[in-house]
Amino acid sequence: MPSLRLPLFLQTLGLIITSLAVAQTLSVILILNLPPPRPMVYTVPEIANAVRNAEATGNPDLSGFVSHISPERPRAQTPSGRRTRFRNELARFLGLAPDDVIIDQKSSPFVAYGMTRPPREWLLEATEPLLVDRFSVDVRQPSGAWLVVGARPTPFGLDPWQERLLFVLAASLAAVAPLSWMFSRRMAAPIAALAAGAERLGRDPMAAPLDVAGSAEVAAAAAAFNDMQARLRRYVDERMGMLGAIAHDLRTPLTRMRFRIDGLDEPLQAKLIRDIDQMEAMVASAMAFIRDSSTPHERRKLEIASLVETVMDEAALTGADASVDHAERVIIDGDPLALKRLVVNLVDNALKYGSAARARVSREGSMAIIEVDDDGPGVPEHDIERVFEPFHRVETSRSRETGGIGLGLAVVRAVARGHGGDAVLKNRPEGGLRARVSLPLPRPADA
Repeated sequence: MPSLRLPLFLQTLGLIITSLAVAQTLSVILILNLPPPRPMVYTVPEIANAVRNAEATGNPDLSGFVSHISPERPRAQTPSGRRTRFRNELARFLGLAPDDVIIDQKSSPFVAYGMTRPPREWLLEATEPLLVDRFSVDVRQPSGAWLVVGARPTPFGLDPWQERLLFVLAASLAAVAPLSWMFSRRMAAPIAALAAGAERLGRDPMAAPLDVAGSAEVAAAAAAFNDMQARLRRYVDERMGMLGAIAHDLRTPLTRMRFRIDGLDEPLQAKLIRDIDQMEAMVASAMAFIRDSSTPHERRKLEIASLVETVMDEAALTGADASVDHAERVIIDGDPLALKRLVVNLVDNALKYGSAARARVSREGSMAIIEVDDDGPGVPEHDIERVFEPFHRVETSRSRETGGIGLGLAVVRAVARGHGGDAVLKNRPEGGLRARVSLPLPRPADA
């Protein structure tokens, strides 16, 4: 039974609505079930003692109060009957006139709604006036300055009700975060799988089609991606098949030409035979290139430094100046036969045009790097990219011994890009040419 594929829009909307609903539900439950925060309540004797200690020692000497001296009269605030009663009672305790005492209560607007007020029975049963929440008491000194004594601020300057709201918010976030993370991962997994499949196709054109389950948009993108991959594969196969047929059919007229030149003069006959041999070599090379490019090969994990060392050892056994300067042990995922052809072509190119080949294998980030240097004349800058084109040769001689066929570097780049990497050439400042091939390392999940 096919699974229901909801659009990504509906999944995102559902995640948002579900998260908000869960967070709000938890907040309401916590607010209704937790006891109300106990407000800060102060009596006249407590504040009077703090004022006397501050006048005598400069310090209220009580942990719940702070004090300082103000040379100017603070802004007065003595509204409401409760504050007036408290001020008059405090002035009587201190032996001062009521005008010498000012009470500034810094209550938040929520106090009016009872969020931080003490229960009403506190006020009804209290035998003395009470001061609730943060405040400051300003007392005129004989010198004319004002002593300001106030409640010590909380660690973050928050009232109890504010601390309670932050606690409810943190609890709601802690409860909703795992649910949101789970749904987000579920929504993002198909997109990540689609990206991984696209990267795998870039590394291996013969990779299996994507099988991605997810939202309707992701399923449609995966189906379009698979159709595109199939069309590209058919297009490449058709082109390769057509080129292979052309190269194969060229052998017949070349064979007829070889028979028809038997009666020609010896100097002319030798020249024509050399041209025919070169054409047959080009046809054979083209067919081998097409066969290798169109035939799927199994890829596996291999240690690229060992492959390079093997090729260099084989070249050195023939008397060539071939050596490995540095070989870092790097494992990649690739086709052993194709990669060996890549390295062989690089070494042959270096030995043919530069008389020496020095190889290095290293790791740079997420890429394995193969570099082969030679001591030749290098390549003109305007030809540095054209040498990768099939049958293009910097050497204009028609001799195969000096000019070659022109497919070596084309094969190198084709193999490198078929593995998701690339191949470039660079003239070295000290002379000679450097061929650099980069091949992607396996991703952690594949490794």
